Amino acid sequence: MPEVLERSLGGRVLGIEAGRFVRQANGAVAVTCGNTIVLVTACAASEPREDMDFLSLTVDYEESLNAAGKIPGSFVRCEERPGEEAIITARLIDRSLRPRFSRELRHDVQVVATVLSVDQEHDPDVCALIGASAALMLSDVPFSGPISAVHVGYIDGG
Repeated sequence: MPEVLERSLGGRVLGIEAGRFVRQANGAVAVTCGNTIVLVTACAASEPREDMDFLSLTVDYEESLNAAGKIPGSFVRCEERPGEEAIITARLIDRSLRPRFSRELRHDVQVVATVLSVDQEHDPDVCALIGASAALMLSDVPFSGPISAVHVGYIDGG
């Protein structure tokens, strides 16, 4: 049964829906803010890797032009390598999550944030980080969270 949690954040409604998407993953949520929707999944290997002495955490942030309503006009319609903003967002999520895992965890862990829809008012990177935390909290992966993020800035210079 899908569950939806909605909270007001800075005058905007942030929604987290769980139990409806990607049931094969250890944890999966869809985070919405306005018309921005990000699907975040968290998966972990069932067996630990004995040959590692570090946490194997992979964070992918996948955005596409189609999510913003822009259709590529060239013959090649596949996406290119991640842009600079996508790489920075993936690193931001990784650096925020990594300290919250146990140092003894030897399972491969993968977090994938896929931007499904973007409006021009709500940034998907905040939704992706909040979704990564929620997906890991719902999963059976040992994670001592949750974490969160917001954008802070000036309006009209002050």
